[in-house]
Amino acid sequence: MATHYDVVLLCEQALSDEDAAQVTSLHNEMEESAAYHVLIPVEDAAARVEAAMGSLAAGEVMAAPAMAIGEVDLAEVRKECLDHSERELATTLAALKKAGAAADGKVVHEHPIDALAAAVAEHDGREAIILTRPHVVAEFFHVDWTSRARRKIGVPVLHLLEHETFDEQAEGYGEGITGV
Repeated sequence: MATHYDVVLLCEQALSDEDAAQVTSLHNEMEESAAYHVLIPVEDAAARVEAAMGSLAAGEVMAAPAMAIGEVDLAEVRKECLDHSERELATTLAALKKAGAAADGKVVHEHPIDALAAAVAEHDGREAIILTRPHVVAEFFHVDWTSRARRKIGVPVLHLLEHETFDEQAEGYGEGITGV
């Protein structure tokens, strides 16, 4: 029976082909083959609507007052968020498979760190990798996903920045990632 080194990936957005190649390169020299289990959180639709409405109320989007007047269909926003997350998952799985990795995954609705802890337990994960955009304030106060995961799960946790090479991350001169 073949054994796998199970790695759980918590991704804030879809991995590029370069991201997938970098992640898989971390495990190329191992005797066991790595299997990746990807988690993509669904954005909270209610928070998204609330943030947009708060921006309107604060006058940040004065050019679009019609948005504040029209009804917001929360169910439609939820569907858009879920569809977006499912596309992000499909893109990530395709990138990992293109890099030669065994990968599966799912879109998660619960808190990302709770989902990560459950997936590590379910797959007997040996490590977790969290891929995000830079979140300087959250990281400074240790309330980012990586800091929370390190406190909650009992396996090594690596934090990588999406869309930056290892060298760019080490030197601090990468572009970061662009918003979607």
